[in-house]
Amino acid sequence: MPLTPHEQKILDEIERRLAEEDPRLVESVSRATVAAHALRRIRWGLAGFAAGFVLLLLFVASIWFAVAGFALMLGCGLVVYQYLKRMGRDQLRSYAERGGHLSITAALARLTERFRRSRGNG
Repeated sequence: MPLTPHEQKILDEIERRLAEEDPRLVESVSRATVAAHALRRIRWGLAGFAAGFVLLLLFVASIWFAVAGFALMLGCGLVVYQYLKRMGRDQLRSYAERGGHLSITAALARLTERFRRSRGNG
């Protein structure tokens, strides 16, 4: 349910004041919730990918198991890819702000962006 303009203005004012009073709290809460949500989705995606692989191995019983397994693996692989890309993008942004060491998701996001740029230009 969307907020009315007045409610949105009040919410923006509350967020602004909170960010002024305790910027570390705002940063830690926003990063923790986004990262936790993404990690949970990645875990579910990997579990679905494994289940799809098991279905794919059941092609001996029926070809439809293999087709369903492949579709499940494809869908779950795309979900994992999207969330890894999103996490990597967020980590690259925070890396530029604070300096520090990059994680594997940030490295994967950088490689993905390079690959996308090279395919777009070539």
